[in-house]
Amino acid sequence: MKLAVFDCDGTLVDSSANIVRAMNASFARTGLAEPDPHAVRRVVGLSLPEAMQALLPDADGALHARLAEDYKQAFQRLRADSKLDAEPMFDGVRALLDRLAVEGWLMAVATGKSDRGLRYCLEHHDIAHHFVALHTADRHPSKPHPSMLNACMADTGTPAAATVIIGDTAFDMGMGVAAGVRAIGVDWGYHDSAELLASGAAAVARDAAHLKELLDGRE
Repeated sequence: MKLAVFDCDGTLVDSSANIVRAMNASFARTGLAEPDPHAVRRVVGLSLPEAMQALLPDADGALHARLAEDYKQAFQRLRADSKLDAEPMFDGVRALLDRLAVEGWLMAVATGKSDRGLRYCLEHHDIAHHFVALHTADRHPSKPHPSMLNACMADTGTPAAATVIIGDTAFDMGMGVAAGVRAIGVDWGYHDSAELLASGAAAVARDAAHLKELLDGRE
């Protein structure tokens, strides 16, 4: 069996607008100026405390923890008030998942999202049934630590040699390197191709069709 482990934000779905909106709300609640949206997109994929540390490196851990909790609450309030934008799947991704399932691939998700956020996203897009293992920042250290990826392999009984990690950030690529797993980047997310390659990507997919070629070993 072969295992494809996907990141979520920036790989399966485009959630950047909502992440920026929730981050702005969390900073405002603490009386801080809104962070640079580009800087926010750069930290997508990290667990929340690590993301806050990257955005405010001179602040202390207590503030990072407070902002992380405020972010979670802000996201829940925005969702409850229907103030979140749609988080569309990227072009071709749904068809890719369907095709991989037909071909017998096992699929999993390793994400900096919370359990609740990931479950909502997958159920909203009706793709939860494709994934046999789900691992999030609620139960693991932040990427690029390999814990989430190792857990996906353990859950499915798949060795590193038969596993691939697919993501849009250097954090995903670094996680793959740390776990001894082939890493494939996607260039439709939040880090550029050069950074993905420098962080250990074996290749970077231009679109979903190209990603399928890479997974098949045809390029």
